[in-house]
Amino acid sequence: MKQPVKAAAYMRLSQDDERQGESQSIETQRIIITQFAKAQGFQIVGEYIDDGWSGTNFDRPNFQRMIRDAQSGKVNCVITKDISRLGRDYIRVGQYLEYDFTEWGTRYISATEAIDTENGVSDIVPILNLFNEWHAKNTSQKIRAAMRAKYENGEHPATYAPIGYRKSSETKNKLEIDPETCWIVEKIYDLALHGARPFKITQTLTAEKVPTASWINFQRNGGFAHIYANAPEEKRYAWTIAQVKGILTDELYIGNSVHYRKVNNSYKEKSRRRKDRDEWTTIPDTHEAIISKDDFAKVQELITQRRRSRKEGTPQIFAGLVYCSDCGWSMSYGVNKSVKNPFNYYSCTKYKQYKGSCTSHYIRYDVLYPYVLSRLQYWTKLVQEDEDALLRRLLRAEEKEQARAGKNVKATLKKAQRRLEEIDRLYMKLYEDHANGKIPDRNFNMMSANWQKEQAELESQISELSGKVEAEKENASNARKWVELMKQYTDLQELTAPLLNALISKIVVHHPQKAEDGTMEQEIEIFYRFVGKID
Repeated sequence: MKQPVKAAAYMRLSQDDERQGESQSIETQRIIITQFAKAQGFQIVGEYIDDGWSGTNFDRPNFQRMIRDAQSGKVNCVITKDISRLGRDYIRVGQYLEYDFTEWGTRYISATEAIDTENGVSDIVPILNLFNEWHAKNTSQKIRAAMRAKYENGEHPATYAPIGYRKSSETKNKLEIDPETCWIVEKIYDLALHGARPFKITQTLTAEKVPTASWINFQRNGGFAHIYANAPEEKRYAWTIAQVKGILTDELYIGNSVHYRKVNNSYKEKSRRRKDRDEWTTIPDTHEAIISKDDFAKVQELITQRRRSRKEGTPQIFAGLVYCSDCGWSMSYGVNKSVKNPFNYYSCTKYKQYKGSCTSHYIRYDVLYPYVLSRLQYWTKLVQEDEDALLRRLLRAEEKEQARAGKNVKATLKKAQRRLEEIDRLYMKLYEDHANGKIPDRNFNMMSANWQKEQAELESQISELSGKVEAEKENASNARKWVELMKQYTDLQELTAPLLNALISKIVVHHPQKAEDGTMEQEIEIFYRFVGKID
């Protein structure tokens, strides 16, 4: 007996689609899908709308909700106005149509393009997907070119002006000093010039209830509502060290515009990578400065001169290694002088900045040091006594971790291999159609070039993934590297910063727990280079 159709009406609109007018609007898509479903006698069990999301991004919240519902069987049919609403990445869309939806028993219908996977995926579908992706790529290139032209013209096209500035009401995308907030920037620089470090400046701003940039934008424009709606008052003044550091090192405040500090890895994904300083684009004198160039230079010199050291002059050997287990923030070094016998310790940085946002747990330096030293001495002793036994022990732990990661790599490799085989078939069909005169030379050349490019990309991806799979088969390599590293420290009597950074990637400190006998116990997790957590 044929299952009744439980349809999902999926609608998507990107910012670029909005410029095309009413034909792509959410309401238009809803009308077309609803009329189609009614004519077919389908029941629409849910609407899934992603407004303002690019078709190259498949992490859209309601798209993912729909996928979960398809996997669980809540819906067994997905209907869109056209296939470009599903996405503009022909590999990913092809994967859903030809593999994932089939596996889940989900039917896909494009209401305006006569595409229905119940009748199979026709040869026209990959061609439509190819043109949809080309449209996304072409749009991305045009936007980048337009933004570059605006940057070079000294414009600031961002949604919000940085703190201390406002958007000019007379000249579009022009920054001008904001008399209501520029004092905040001046205060931060004044504190820095008088020797205050970012942590101290952060404490001062918070204590004096100086509003943050995001709170000011919320008050003026309604932005960041997800942060401040129904939030406690102290959230308005919750400055962070990173925000203060950002203001103290930004050339924007001496009148320069700096662009391309971060770039997208690809037009298909929104992940960004930070570029090296010499790759940034700086446009000088694009707006009025709040801070003089002399004062800015003095602050940069103060930042450069500072060194992470203890007050008694010896280096912090655990600097950058100790983290809080509850919030994931680093733990900062301090000295407790309020007791008869002062002691050094590490405490949660987040708790120090925002009381109540994490627990107040800390660990004494004279507890952490001997524990870490004892664990390293334990492992160096095992290396010397029975290297082979230690290798076997490490390999068992590593195999468990790699089994989890390897499953994803192998699945991605299989998908890429399937897609390459599919392109080979499509290319042969395209060649035959061209030879028989069914496809004009212009279309053949364009499609051929695109498929050849994709073939090259897939072959490169398959080669890389195959290398990873092979690397997983040689899972002894990391363990051997670590053992060889440990063999260099045969008589370990004290800890140093270079030694710790060579052997350990991070140390995670947990909140103390009361044992049954009334004593306090505190878990410390050590993650070693190459092999991770093995204790």
